[in-house]
Amino acid sequence: MVALVGLALGSGGAYLAILGGSWYYLVAGVLMLVAGIQLFRGRVSGAGIYAVVFVGTFLWAAWESGLNYWRWIPRLDVVLILAILVALITPALKNGPSRKTGLSLAGVLFLGLVVAGALAFLPNRGYQHLEDVPAIADESLSTDVGDAQPADAPADEDWAAYGRDSAATRFSPADQITPDNVGDLEVAWQYRTGDVLDHRWGAETTPLKIGDDVFLCTSRNILISLNAATGEENWRYDPQVSEDAIPYTAACRGVTYYEVPDARSSTGDDPSADPTAPMAADDEQSDSDDQAPVSETQPSEPAVASNDDQSCQARIISGTLDGRLIEVDAATGEPCTDFGDNGQVDIKRNMGETPDGYVSINSAPVVVRNVLVTGHQVLDGQRRYPPSGVIKGYDVVTGELLWAWDAGRPDQSEPLTGNETYVRGSPNMWTTAAGDSKLGLVYLPMANSAADYWSSSRTPEENEWASSMIALDVETGLPKWHFQTAHKDVWDYDPGSQPTLIDFPTGDGKVPALVMPTKQGEIYVFNRETGELLGGGAEERPVPQGGAEPDQRSETQPFSLYATLRQPDIDEKDMWGMTPFDQLFCRIQYRQASWKGMYTPPTAEQPWIQYTGYNGGSDWGSVAIDPHRGVMIANYNDMPNYNELVPRDVANKLGWVPREEQKEDSGGAEGAGDPQANTPYAINVNAGWRVPYTGMLCKQPPYGHIRAIDLASGDTLWDRPLGTARANGPWGIRSGLPIDIGTPNNGGSVVTAGGLIFIAAATDDLIRAIDIESGETVWQAPLPAGGQANPMVYEADGRQYVVIVATGHHFMETPSGDYVIAYALPKRDDT
Repeated sequence: MVALVGLALGSGGAYLAILGGSWYYLVAGVLMLVAGIQLFRGRVSGAGIYAVVFVGTFLWAAWESGLNYWRWIPRLDVVLILAILVALITPALKNGPSRKTGLSLAGVLFLGLVVAGALAFLPNRGYQHLEDVPAIADESLSTDVGDAQPADAPADEDWAAYGRDSAATRFSPADQITPDNVGDLEVAWQYRTGDVLDHRWGAETTPLKIGDDVFLCTSRNILISLNAATGEENWRYDPQVSEDAIPYTAACRGVTYYEVPDARSSTGDDPSADPTAPMAADDEQSDSDDQAPVSETQPSEPAVASNDDQSCQARIISGTLDGRLIEVDAATGEPCTDFGDNGQVDIKRNMGETPDGYVSINSAPVVVRNVLVTGHQVLDGQRRYPPSGVIKGYDVVTGELLWAWDAGRPDQSEPLTGNETYVRGSPNMWTTAAGDSKLGLVYLPMANSAADYWSSSRTPEENEWASSMIALDVETGLPKWHFQTAHKDVWDYDPGSQPTLIDFPTGDGKVPALVMPTKQGEIYVFNRETGELLGGGAEERPVPQGGAEPDQRSETQPFSLYATLRQPDIDEKDMWGMTPFDQLFCRIQYRQASWKGMYTPPTAEQPWIQYTGYNGGSDWGSVAIDPHRGVMIANYNDMPNYNELVPRDVANKLGWVPREEQKEDSGGAEGAGDPQANTPYAINVNAGWRVPYTGMLCKQPPYGHIRAIDLASGDTLWDRPLGTARANGPWGIRSGLPIDIGTPNNGGSVVTAGGLIFIAAATDDLIRAIDIESGETVWQAPLPAGGQANPMVYEADGRQYVVIVATGHHFMETPSGDYVIAYALPKRDDT
């Protein structure tokens, strides 16, 4: 056995040494091979040689690992187990020690193995508590975005928007549940939607709560209203979305609640009766309404209100995976027939050919000054010229198309008519925007142009506006300011996080601001009216050059001077595995790849390492902000991707074709075998950089963190791993081990006035409460399916509830489900 291990390590180690990597594996492998042969021959020298290997391995591991526990595991586990076996057989060797000595030595080594294993369960490993969390201040950093809609200034007991409010703070004033009593939480009610998928599942839903009702959507956009106190169903509306429309994931992150202003509802659909109602984008558009599709224009005669004069005064608005906007009565679930074509609008008008799954709304639209603004996901990785990423603004009551802003034609916003088509392949916005009705601005985290990993065919307009934060004027549909977070992005670094609006403290007083986290891990703060950078700003730094398109790469990229979640660059010593064998495999892959640091350019002649990967940093779960303490909570991923550009002829032989040409949807992670048709290369992304034989990640843990940041300074207050190994392990085995390894995570958190952070997100299928002051978990509960969604908090009948939608996620490989679960403290026996 020792010889076989030595042969494997020695042969792999020789190749690693040729590639310029560590010589340890070659030297140790050769010595183990010799030791094994001698042991087979019954020579005690074999044990002596193995003792040299063991001591040398220990010293080498100490040199490479220091006090990093996770680094010790693959360096020492197999060597230590073999040392125990060698010690047991030494008494049988010629001139070997006594049986008592051999057993004693084996016992000491076994004790070392037990202690090493027990250290894995040490609590709070990786916790860094750097500064005290600020106390609750007299003055809040909450900001004023207007008060026309419940989402602008929600009632304390409500959760009125995807991020709770129009500012997307994800902060609840509820304080009934505290660190002292959170351990008493129990399931108050559970509801099952019935919408369960076995393919591309992952609803990512955060419900709303207004008044007595909870509103949510399912994976296939079924709209549901529940009683907030009991979870009983009030109504449901099914827009009949086909599974063929599912893009990468069947996600419906949330819905939008809107109340028709009294002035407007009392005068029918005449926008002029309400000074805050939107007007047509310009006279030209009004004159050409008769040429445009009926579902995107105001009818020539006022629409008939659905059912009666009181219907649809409050509306639930949702986008669908097949590219429609739906409006239903919040009280009954019946379609609002005065909106578009009997309650729906097709956003795909003037987009040209749109195969199933290519244009999908999977995030909640936003309403700013009665303009309903929506972006959409354009299916990644299929073609260079899929449908446009055009952003559209509609009259929220009638569905009239007011403007259409396309990053491919950024100086225009008048809607196209007839057979005109918006620019194909232009940047889209798949995630959730934020809006400020006081300023009349909507803030768009814009994604990349189509074909994420090839840039030579992009236009100057795309290069300027892609992968940016853009402030759009809702009156004109034109940009007011923008900031690009990645120049000529070929890493899929499109911003996924919803921005958060706050009043940012400066030396000159508070400034209306916008906080924007990115996949790269950078966190930017802007004056949201002007786009001026705050909090120390940002700087352009030189980044690696070369790659498959050397003339296309930007010499510099932006880096925040305020705060970053980005970790130090990885090197060969950071490669990991369960054993030295898979760690050796990862070290070889590291040496085979191009890695020059952050923004390493894609290469055609060899794989390249992308770190951070495309899942963040921060992604669609975004951040939560406690405006009273001035603390930001950010959960984030810490994983690289291992990518390959695949030549077109090779991709063709592999059968990598766009989705609509496939005989069946092949599934898989985003970028894994994507064709990128109409470019020279397909792309193959190994998301998380996993070992194909075990499914384990090549980088050492942790893979996911959660951090508290001082909002004023950007300084880290505490940081800790997020997620245990209980539902993770090699070959897909759910280990059940409660080890704080820090897992990949998707979804965000909510902060409460009770001093708690609630979050699921991790791949351990737990929802947990974290004490905001210490960063320690003070409560957790297992979920029946993956919790890849943002929780929400509200009060009903004087009782505080914490709600999570647990549907799992195919990309995160967590179990599929259809659960809506509400937790609360036990009812008081007041009667």
